[in-house]
Formats: sequence, structure tokens, C-alpha cells
Amino acid sequence: MIPVRRERAADLPAAFDQVRRVLDDGGVVGIFPEGTRSGDGMLHRGLSGAAHLALTTGAPVVPVGIVGTHEILPTGARLVRPFHRAALRPGEPISPAALGFTRSTNRARRELTDTMMREIGRLSGQEYVDDFAEIPGT
Repeated sequence: MIPVRRERAADLPAAFDQVRRVLDDGGVVGIFPEGTRSGDGMLHRGLSGAAHLALTTGAPVVPVGIVGTHEILPTGARLVRPFHRAALRPGEPISPAALGFTRSTNRARRELTDTMMREIGRLSGQEYVDDFAEIPGT
């Protein structure tokens, strides 16, 4: 786990460096592109950090739809509900180079992120909302 505190923008470069090292060593990194859990159960617009990492490292992005988490831990609940299950539905890897992207530009990050989010929506069955998710406590 590589913690990134939203309130400390200075954490981001160090976190990206750690992720790059993991990827360079052949590891796998899981990133939640919405930046928080969805409070309304819909899939919100993705932040572009995962796309930036894919574009700068050449690593493919594997979108994963996660289904059933709201039954396990509903929004606002303090305790996990036992006997419920979640499912992970992995998609096909998305190669930035195969989409024609060779560097991390604003346009490339947004297009790759939007491609990832559409695929996550398809895999999870969630309705997509073209707004960023509300960060709790802000």
C-alpha cells in the first residue's frame, strides 16, 4: 500500500516514484481511479493518475469491475455486513501505445482515463456519471 493524503499534494510525486519502482520490478499496482468510494453507487469520472502512470511507464491498464461492495459495507455504515460477497471482474489489458499514445499529455490522460472508466462501467454494470465523486468531509 502506498498512502496518498489528499490534503498533501507533496505526497503525489513520491507515491508515483514508488509505483514506478513496483512496475519496473514487474509488480502489479491497484489504483481506484475515482479516488474514493462512490456514495451513490454510480461510477463517477476517473482521476487521471492511473493513466499518467501507464503513459509514463508503458505499463498496460487492466480495468476491473467490482460488484457487491455496497452490500458488504453500505455507504455510511460502520460495520461490515457478514455473509455478503463481492466479485472482481477483470477486463482485457489496455495498452496506451496501442491507442496511439506515446506520452503523457492532458488529452492522452483524459482519453485513456475515460476509456478505462467506460470499461469499468461495462464490467461492473454501474451507471456512469460524468462528474467527479464527492470526497467525504470536503
